[in-house]
Amino acid sequence: MRAIKALFWDVGGVLLTDAWDHTQRADTLAHFGLDPAKFQQHHETLVSSFERGKIGLDEYLDRTVFTHERSFTRESFRDYMFSLSKPKADVLALAQELAKSGKYFMSTINNESLELNLYRIQTFGLRDIFNLFVSSCFVGLRKPEEGIYRLALELTQRAAEESCFLDDRPLNLEAAARLGMHTIRVQDAAQVRTELKKLGIMG
Repeated sequence: MRAIKALFWDVGGVLLTDAWDHTQRADTLAHFGLDPAKFQQHHETLVSSFERGKIGLDEYLDRTVFTHERSFTRESFRDYMFSLSKPKADVLALAQELAKSGKYFMSTINNESLELNLYRIQTFGLRDIFNLFVSSCFVGLRKPEEGIYRLALELTQRAAEESCFLDDRPLNLEAAARLGMHTIRVQDAAQVRTELKKLGIMG
């Protein structure tokens, strides 16, 4: 087996909680007393454009939440959305450890809308961990589309066989594996450490 030279990480559900997945949306809608069915109808038509960076957060909120006057402000809604992002401390610390070793090219491959992505990069110190962010909002592609994995390999000039992708969702891992990348389904830090050791990382 060729030595692993690059580690590609999902962010939401791996290093941090999800940013705006169904759990976060349900929490926010309940907090502000919004109708989930009406919101979801608008969200489904916009989420692809939102995560690909084709529309920003303000337009997304205009078309999902602020379709008419509300008793709360846009700022309070945004602040609540952002406040739901929390670190998964053990896995985040493991990624920091690998980054500090200097042995591996560290990159993300993550689906994220622009404003939430930038907030999370800044708030949780992700620039100190990663050399590159292959985020859907930056590149206009989303997992599990094969193109986003190909782009990550092309940008980093790493061979698939020398790369490992870590994600919590099987569908996203399947697409990477088809290109020849090693994959790890993230459950917790101890399990990830064990799987990395099998690949000759952290041995």
